[in-house]
Amino acid sequence: MQTEELMLKAMNYAYPGEIPIGVWFLPGAWMRHERELLRLAKKYPGLYGEIPDDYDYRKNISQTYHTGSYTDEWGCVWTNIEEGINAIVTGHPLRRRGDIPGLKVPDPLGATLLEGFTLPHGFMYLRLLDLRGFEEAMLDFAEECEELQILIDKVTEFNCRQLEAALPGSGPVLYFGDDLGTQRGLAIGPEKWRKYLFPAFKKIYSVAKSAGKKVYMHTDGMIYEIIPDLFLAGVDMVNPQYRANGLGNLVRVCKGRYPVNLDLDRQMFPLATPKECAEHVRECVEALYLPSGGLGITIEIGADVPVANIEALMGAADEYRYYKR
Repeated sequence: MQTEELMLKAMNYAYPGEIPIGVWFLPGAWMRHERELLRLAKKYPGLYGEIPDDYDYRKNISQTYHTGSYTDEWGCVWTNIEEGINAIVTGHPLRRRGDIPGLKVPDPLGATLLEGFTLPHGFMYLRLLDLRGFEEAMLDFAEECEELQILIDKVTEFNCRQLEAALPGSGPVLYFGDDLGTQRGLAIGPEKWRKYLFPAFKKIYSVAKSAGKKVYMHTDGMIYEIIPDLFLAGVDMVNPQYRANGLGNLVRVCKGRYPVNLDLDRQMFPLATPKECAEHVRECVEALYLPSGGLGITIEIGADVPVANIEALMGAADEYRYYKR
């Protein structure tokens, strides 16, 4: 329940008065703990938002969270073997490098948008991997073939046109998501990211900036070494992961410079005690808090998180969103 007003104040270091903290229950968590999650959502409306008595999470589940396969507008085949868990791409339409120049780009006006994001999650870097497959894409970056730039240009142009079409109905903050890192760093390294992908993101985000919009970017993986580059490309607030980046790195790189909406340690949640979960919230808030802002917190709950831990996280978050030092 990170209201736009709070998020804007946090982005602008405009003394938001409280830390914007939001909780997100993934479909698998709803399927496993529906009754308890409804109870907690109603108990903490400041974290989840007002929820009606007849709320049905099933209406908000995207196609990729259902078992089976489907083919998207790019020709990528998505496969899911576990209801409530997100699908992965198992069929890559550009397996041969020679297929890239002839790629027919879909109609941006008819393409799929993920609810909550201005462009679908994985709109740039991950789309390259979806189209080529991870190994082939890594070879493209390693060998710096001319087809790589052709593909990047095609995807970038598509994203710009789709974003332009989405602008009229958008609010002051535009939300983007693309997972750039692994748990140990960028698969292509920061130098090649800056050479090939920085210009693409800058061009896409310039569409938003020219319309006077703020840019919020979610990105999983270890990306702290390119956070300054993301802001040069137009990002106004970044949503990085605690575990992949390390709290110390995020404090060193971002605190007081680059607004952060921190994604708490999802990999800890299933294994920790309730007390450890509450201490985790305290640790992160105390490390990154500034009275002027620059901090938000996101708590994403998967199917494997015990209810006691969910309640501990939400209770601590509800307390620490009013933290003052």
